[in-house]
Amino acid sequence: MKTKYIQALFFCNRFLLLPQLGCGNIYLLCFFYGGGTMPWKVLLPQEIMSEGRKLLEDAGHTIIDGRGFETEDVLADMKEHQPEAMIVRITPITREVIESNPNLKVIVRHGAGFDALDVKACHDNGVQALYAPVANSTSVAETALLLMFEMSRNVITLRKTWVDEFYYAKLKVRKNTLSGKTLGIVGCGNIGSRVALRALALEMNVLCYDPYKPAAAFPDGVEVVRDLDRIFKESDYVSLHAPNTPVTRDTVNLERLKTMKPTAFLINTARGGLVVEEDLYVACRDGIIAGAGLDAIRQEPVDPSNPLLTLDNVIIYPHIGGNTAEAAHRASYFSAMGVQEVYEGKTPTWPINDVDYATAPTYTDTKKPDKKPADMFAY
Repeated sequence: MKTKYIQALFFCNRFLLLPQLGCGNIYLLCFFYGGGTMPWKVLLPQEIMSEGRKLLEDAGHTIIDGRGFETEDVLADMKEHQPEAMIVRITPITREVIESNPNLKVIVRHGAGFDALDVKACHDNGVQALYAPVANSTSVAETALLLMFEMSRNVITLRKTWVDEFYYAKLKVRKNTLSGKTLGIVGCGNIGSRVALRALALEMNVLCYDPYKPAAAFPDGVEVVRDLDRIFKESDYVSLHAPNTPVTRDTVNLERLKTMKPTAFLINTARGGLVVEEDLYVACRDGIIAGAGLDAIRQEPVDPSNPLLTLDNVIIYPHIGGNTAEAAHRASYFSAMGVQEVYEGKTPTWPINDVDYATAPTYTDTKKPDKKPADMFAY
């Protein structure tokens, strides 16, 4: 398409028409000569990686670098520039933002989570909502495993004691292997499935719970369970990979934590809203569970007074699971690809659909692995 615009400009220049046409008419000429669809203005409240930017620029689109990434900044840019498309990273996008721009045709969430985007407002106003669900799946899955490894080796206590109390740290501080342990996964989509495959490679036993997915769609080698309580009661590690919805919010409360083994760990690389943090603090402080590894908490940035920060058996990351260099490149490219798909009238690869999880169809079928469970004495 960009080639056609260049050809149109070359034609005008050859016959000395550019000075007479003026900028507006040159743009219209390119519009008609290029096939009838003018390039879009694409708002970037935050910078994206070069691959995504290049894809958009090569297609002839105009990139608008936003004045900031707060919601009020985006609202101002929407009103001033009236872009047809936007790629959003961390900014909460409200109905007010969406309805401020009648030209808006598509918003793409730069990554997998989209709870900060008012999807219903998009669809109410004829705006397509897209995302890039596979862009950072591997990065988040690796982060879940990293937290499991760190919890299994009690790294905070080791870090605090090994210099002054070398043999205490070496011989007395609790340390465990992952091999032979049971991992329970809550939510087995793009990320949960990748965690399951990696855990199986570590010779763990893997239980998976996801009521919205048929058993045949789970990775081979896992046991598909339909009773969430089994995940918490039987697992040595419970890893959360579910979206934050009215159904899943506050899933992990004190009552559920009390059903876990006292030697078990909670891992959350999904959304902070899944866990009642006050209850988790009590459970970790009082030894109800062995500890927790968190890459998502309810308030981000973290409140310095959050009591979880005081516990040696809790590790908290600043929600960096998907923030690897590779994931950023993938997310930028896939987000730009989504804009271009809508521009060309194609069916988008990754649309965000309205899902009412309270009434969505669920499955009851199960499956078990065709192998002997792993244990610590296997060789």
